[in-house]
Amino acid sequence: MGEEDIYTRDGTVNIHKKPANKLKTGNWKACRFILVTECCERLAYYGMSTNLVNYLKIRLNQENATASNNVTNWSGTCYITPLIGAFLADSYLGRYWTIASFCIMIPDQRLIYEDIFLLQGMTLLTLSASVHGLKPECDKNGCHPTTSQTAICFLALYLVALGTGGIKPCVSSFGADQFDDSDDKEKKRKSSFFNWFYLSINIGALIASSVLVWIQMNVGWSWGFGIPAVAMAIAVAFFFFGSHLYRLQRPGGSPLTRIVQDAASLSTQKFRFLDKAAVQTEPVNVKGVVNPWRLCTVTQVEEFKSIIRLLPIWASGIVFSTVYSQMSTMFVLQGDTMDQHIGSKFKIPSASLSLFDTLSVIFWAPVYDLVIIRIARKYTGHERGFTQLQRMGIGLVISIFAMIVAGVLEVFRLNYVRRNNYYDLETIPMSIFWQVPQYFLVGCAEVFTFIGQLEFFYDQAPDGMRSLCSALSLTTTALGNYLSTLLVIIVTTVTTRHGKLGWIPNNLNRGHLDYFYWLLAILSFINFLAYVLIAKWYTYKKVAATSMAQSKIED
Repeated sequence: MGEEDIYTRDGTVNIHKKPANKLKTGNWKACRFILVTECCERLAYYGMSTNLVNYLKIRLNQENATASNNVTNWSGTCYITPLIGAFLADSYLGRYWTIASFCIMIPDQRLIYEDIFLLQGMTLLTLSASVHGLKPECDKNGCHPTTSQTAICFLALYLVALGTGGIKPCVSSFGADQFDDSDDKEKKRKSSFFNWFYLSINIGALIASSVLVWIQMNVGWSWGFGIPAVAMAIAVAFFFFGSHLYRLQRPGGSPLTRIVQDAASLSTQKFRFLDKAAVQTEPVNVKGVVNPWRLCTVTQVEEFKSIIRLLPIWASGIVFSTVYSQMSTMFVLQGDTMDQHIGSKFKIPSASLSLFDTLSVIFWAPVYDLVIIRIARKYTGHERGFTQLQRMGIGLVISIFAMIVAGVLEVFRLNYVRRNNYYDLETIPMSIFWQVPQYFLVGCAEVFTFIGQLEFFYDQAPDGMRSLCSALSLTTTALGNYLSTLLVIIVTTVTTRHGKLGWIPNNLNRGHLDYFYWLLAILSFINFLAYVLIAKWYTYKKVAATSMAQSKIED
């Protein structure tokens, strides 16, 4: 191996800011630390979020629709705050130091340390569920939270949401940075990384939805919320253990400034031709300098074009995220009305059924990587079996069937209630495991759509905006949660007129949750049709051209 082959050619450096040695850094030897970090961090997150709707319903005495909306609002915020971390990563710190700064306090970094919010949030949430005076008083008639106790709980939750902003947008991109795109072998491994990255997320989610949810419902909420904080500490430790193996991309300055500059230039050209933003139409000023707000480089114009092209694909993921959010809201509430017993003694919490979503992902992620790609390649001729857009489209179709299956189950459940006059039973003698197919289908859809999104937004993003574009892909989850909230508000308002109970009453046996699932299925179908048109219109980024442009900048 020659001297030039020892070092990466994508501009990455090691932790000491020296050129990254291919033999000593990156690849799977670095990624194993990143994967364990993500697994533990997701265990912490899902340990709080998976069963949150039941905590709000039981401990804070909230109604079904209110608890559902509060969960989706909080989840949405958790996926909006990554825009902050992404901006810092791409602009000033780089992905490694952004993750580090959001995990521990680094004295020489002049930052607002989001880790403080994360740790305080986890601690405060645990205290609000365990300390007398902070936790609601409960008796045989239920729990009786005060306004201040409710406020403390939500303060804790939103501190956690703020604290997640530095980790979510950077970890997947940082893992992909460990593979050199100029090396064909490493480029192939990078595509597999996204599958295994999502698999690690779901291993953490599996533990959370099974062990932690059981602890919350059978041992206590203080333990159920305390263990995720410990998991987060383990995540931090593993991340730093691998520091000497990491490859670091240098930050490229503020991406937002470049976008705004380009937009400003384009506005002066009345948007007739994007490329005119890079053509000098005004004389230099008295100092011999061209106004950067009037003239952009070719690279800035191409970056702006890339972002504009991504937006329609980004928007098509919002409805899918709305479907995904039902697992932590309506699926759980539906499961609460069903028989949760396994045998005569063991009772599985309804929120634990999400482990079948996780098992589905754990099953389909390696199957896709090791089997489906090879079979599809024979028919499509594409190196990865399907293009990224085709992969995401398949997931959208599967999500439609997930809502149809959920709706069909609810129809059968309500018919069972009517035939046997079980309207006022808290749980009916119908096994909760009839919900397994809908969870399994959502998990299968995730493997196609969410993993496809991770890879798509990383590959198609401008080189200097990869963290920001990863955060952008996460905002589809945020907006999907907010859309779910909006739909529940609209449905509740419209269907409870004239004294009616509505589709989603406190007693679901007297409601029509199936109608809500049909609504989501119809919206998902319309969204898929729009996605097909968008996908046909989309043109993939030319990697070679981008690399050439980047080389000219470096020269």
